Amino acid sequence: MTTDNDIKQLSEQKRTFGQAICKKIMENIIKLGFSDPMKIKVPIYSEAAFNVVTDPYTQSQDLVGYWYDAKQQRIGQLRFHGDGSFYAEYDIVLPHPKKARYFVEAINAWGNEQNIKTEPKLLEMPE
Repeated sequence: MTTDNDIKQLSEQKRTFGQAICKKIMENIIKLGFSDPMKIKVPIYSEAAFNVVTDPYTQSQDLVGYWYDAKQQRIGQLRFHGDGSFYAEYDIVLPHPKKARYFVEAINAWGNEQNIKTEPKLLEMPE
């Protein structure tokens, strides 16, 4: 059984990697062209609530952090897989600042410590 102390220790071990992921997500938000990205609640590693979960496919113990808004609704997650890879999704939920026909639902991030990739998840606006 994983204790709170174990979870805290695991999240500390991943801090530098997690901060780099959060930075890449923020860079993607800025790259999209939001005029004031500071008005968007951005992912901050230390603000995630961490837990350890068993991956149903690999049976590995994954460290998962969730971000919540002021209403305690989940707005993002960061999952560190047992093989050293990760996946993150962070909600933006705003119209695209440069493409009027699109809506930015979220920023997705994936990869490993040597290669962090990000991509916006865009939805076409209904007519």
